[in-house]
Amino acid sequence: MNQRSLPEHLAAAAAADSCSAIATSRFSTHGLAADQQFLAWRQRVGHVVDAPPSNEQIARGFRGEIDLYAGGGLIFTDCSTDSMVLERSVARVSTDKRRDYVFQAFLEGHAGDVTGMSRKRSAPVLVQGIAAFDLNQPFRAERPKSRLLSLFVPAAMVDEAMRDGSAIHGRIVEQSSPLAGLALDHMAAVARDIAKLDPARAIEGLQAGAQLMIAAFRKDARPTGAQRAALQAALMGQVRRYVEANLHHGELTPTSVVQALQLKRATIYRWFEPEGGLGAYIRHRRLLEAADELARFPHLQVMEIAYGLGFRSASDFTRAFRRAFDMSPQDMRARALDLRVQGAQ
Repeated sequence: MNQRSLPEHLAAAAAADSCSAIATSRFSTHGLAADQQFLAWRQRVGHVVDAPPSNEQIARGFRGEIDLYAGGGLIFTDCSTDSMVLERSVARVSTDKRRDYVFQAFLEGHAGDVTGMSRKRSAPVLVQGIAAFDLNQPFRAERPKSRLLSLFVPAAMVDEAMRDGSAIHGRIVEQSSPLAGLALDHMAAVARDIAKLDPARAIEGLQAGAQLMIAAFRKDARPTGAQRAALQAALMGQVRRYVEANLHHGELTPTSVVQALQLKRATIYRWFEPEGGLGAYIRHRRLLEAADELARFPHLQVMEIAYGLGFRSASDFTRAFRRAFDMSPQDMRARALDLRVQGAQ
């Protein structure tokens, strides 16, 4: 993943057009003098929204951190801040060229009190979930301390999937909504892993996230082909993460996975057919974890590792390991130790 300094969000927007690289930047008010922190934050976000300062914010200091990733036509940010006010005035809308949409998923906190767009009187105000804003329309948000993931999506992508994309401006889809929950889970995984992913995988994750966000706000139509693909990718990612988190639980089985995640058994089983089925996938992941632990923990008995990963007998483990890697667990451990010694010389 390419690392470069992006002091301007607009520079990142230009870099986002790349389909083969991810541009990144990081900014934090930590380390600045307290009376400079909010002003520095205001300058950092000022090309998109204004953050009017208060005397209290300047006097006490302001915590703000943002990691930005741009690629594949999208911009993704992981941002944590103290409470603040954000404004995108009609004057700003009329003078800049920002015409994309931003979907904001709140991992901590909520969208706050948002004004400047139409909302049903019955609509909840302070809820956790995903908020959508059309940057071609003004708004003002009084936001509490929060951590949010923002995905800036080109207007063409949103308008292609919706009859009237501008109508989602200011809407909030609650976290309890199935699609919103899936989108939040997917974007949280992207935020956790994106720095380690190669550019193609990172862009794939962002594009799937964009389709999930759009699907969460659609009310009157079935998901498009791209959105169905994103749903499948997100659900399979959810399954894979659950498997990884439970490799050492002896009761991990295909049945326990679909029951825990409340997924349709036939659908998940069909999606994992190319990998030999969900059961085969679980066993393969356990064998790879066993190989890793054999190398990392030479003081542990082979069967201690095997039992810890759900294998019930030495013969079953050795047979499965040899079939997968064409060597016994003992031979693999010896080979790994040799390579470690050679690397230290």
